Amino acid sequence: MRVLKCWQAVVAAIAVGFPAGPALGQSYPTKPVQVIIPYTAGGVADTIMRLLAPRMEDVLGQKLIIEARPGAAGNIGTLEVSRAEPDGHTILVAAANNFVINQFTTNMTVDPLAALTVVSKIADVPLVLFSNPSVPAKDFRQFLDYVRKNPGKVNFGSPAAGTVNHLLLERIKIEAGLDMVHIPFRGSPQGVMALLGNEIQLFTVGLSAGAPYVKEGKLNAIAVATEKRLAMLPEVGTLIEAGFPNLVAANWWGLAVPKGTPDAAIRKLNHALSEALKDPVVTQRFASMGILAPDKPREAFVSGLEEEARIWAEVVRRANISLK
Repeated sequence: MRVLKCWQAVVAAIAVGFPAGPALGQSYPTKPVQVIIPYTAGGVADTIMRLLAPRMEDVLGQKLIIEARPGAAGNIGTLEVSRAEPDGHTILVAAANNFVINQFTTNMTVDPLAALTVVSKIADVPLVLFSNPSVPAKDFRQFLDYVRKNPGKVNFGSPAAGTVNHLLLERIKIEAGLDMVHIPFRGSPQGVMALLGNEIQLFTVGLSAGAPYVKEGKLNAIAVATEKRLAMLPEVGTLIEAGFPNLVAANWWGLAVPKGTPDAAIRKLNHALSEALKDPVVTQRFASMGILAPDKPREAFVSGLEEEARIWAEVVRRANISLK
């Protein structure tokens, strides 16, 4: 009976999200922690991690060495971490694509959810649907009506084929039976410029990329892909309000370690991240960048990853998307 009670206590401790304290593993880390970002330096993940690093280093007692490993849609860096020594001294900071999409669209040689242990979500970049004012639509329902009346004449863009931004609109096309043409770009700036020039009529991207043009009347924000309206765009309805139940998507970023990393190291990394996300400097900068900090327990996020992967795999299959 005593053994059973002890085991129940351990399970309960894990369920509330790795509490701080002596159980975090006093010996870890014993050297600087290598942070692999599978994209070019200076991007969103790099900016986020350099913002979080000072407070995380305070908690961990070691430096974070942030290194870019770009290539193959983030697969190169992801694979490198999956093969690293599972001791908590090599971690991955990557986007939703690397965890739940790329294995279905590219020649990825591992299932990231099997080869890695996700420590926590780091940040959400909520997706906003921006349209060119040439389309007579002030909200997404009106935009849908316009597309239905003009089949094949509306172009939508994405920062790259196979991204969450792209698959979100492919899912909408499938569910609403729309005829729109996809045009991929090499990054969000190029897509926003194409939208401003009316080369495309719809583009889905983070708030900060399009908000300045909304204020100038050059673009319209017609929907957000969040569970509830954004405080930064209170007048813009969600896709759920537009008639797409449970349709929520974000270009989220997560922190992961190689499978087999000790629980003590995972707990301490999670604790360090949680403390960093509470830092006023971080919260203020996130707000200015249109980024949301995680608002759900780690367990809720991790338990939903397999379902998210299943949803995107179905979209990839039905839209016949392949980057191989």
